[in-house]
Amino acid sequence: MKSLPYFCRGEVIRGFGRGSKELGIPTANFPDSVVDNLPADIGTGIYYGWACVGNGDVYKMVMSIGWNPYYKNIKKSMETHVIHTFKEDFYGEILSVVMVGYIRPERSYSSLEALIAAINNDIEEAKAQLELPEPLKLRDDNFFTSAPSPSAALTPSSPSTSQTILNGH
Repeated sequence: MKSLPYFCRGEVIRGFGRGSKELGIPTANFPDSVVDNLPADIGTGIYYGWACVGNGDVYKMVMSIGWNPYYKNIKKSMETHVIHTFKEDFYGEILSVVMVGYIRPERSYSSLEALIAAINNDIEEAKAQLELPEPLKLRDDNFFTSAPSPSAALTPSSPSTSQTILNGH
């Protein structure tokens, strides 16, 4: 995937409401404007990388891109699980992420328990991969220190000098 690492940001929107409630694994969802502008070579599947909410700290993350076959979604989504416990929801905040690597393709599961186990394995894989020297360097990328405020949120289609920061490296 020549587009990795891939940098993007957008406002956190309400998703399907399953991450915290059904899975016990909260996710932050990007709007369609971010999902629809992914490079063609970033296919569906599970990715790992770094994430920052607003101007906060940078944490490890795992992200699902696709239709979530277990739930048979009809809408493609980007759901980010930031590997950190937050005190409260952060809908409306700007989430900045750098997707560093690919873990596996999307799969359907025979049970909710099997899905949860797979997600937990993905989280452990992400944690391990992000300790390696090359991925670790990206945690300190100045992309995270240039995060805009929610009122200045940019979408990939916005004409801006930040366009190269938004969807590229």
